[in-house]
Amino acid sequence: MIMDRIALVLAIIGGINWGSIGLFRFDLVAWLFGGQTATVSRVIYTLVGLAALWCVTLLFRSRDEVTD
Repeated sequence: MIMDRIALVLAIIGGINWGSIGLFRFDLVAWLFGGQTATVSRVIYTLVGLAALWCVTLLFRSRDEVTD
C-alpha cells in the first residue's frame, strides 16, 4: 500500500532527524526550513508524527494481506 510506504519514509526521516539531534545537537529539519517555529518546519514535524502513528497500525495488521 502506497500510504504505508510514505509513512515509513516519513518515519525514517524523523528518526534520522532525532538521531542527529541526539548525537550532534543539530536539528536538520529546522536548519533546512528556517527554524523550529517556521511554518514549513512545523508542517513537516506534524507529518512525521502522523506517519509514526500510521506505522503503529502496521504492528497490528494481519500478515495475510496482499502485498504490492
